Amino acid sequence: MSFLKRLVRAVRIAAVDKRIPRPLRWLAALGLLPIPGPFDEAVLIVVAVPLALFYRGPLQAAWREAGAESVTHTSRLVG
Repeated sequence: MSFLKRLVRAVRIAAVDKRIPRPLRWLAALGLLPIPGPFDEAVLIVVAVPLALFYRGPLQAAWREAGAESVTHTSRLVG
């Protein structure tokens, strides 16, 4: 469950990251829509290639930041 929460936070952070071009972010959002058929899956595969090849740094930063938010949120609940 915590992995899923961190994943959602990381996606939110990456969605507004200015280092990733806006058209690529829009295509990723289009791929996340619940469109029937294989269209949305195909769009996500097309978007995944340039993200993995050219924007690995921003994605890693979003993942780290989402993890840091998770720790901060947990520490506020405990103490």
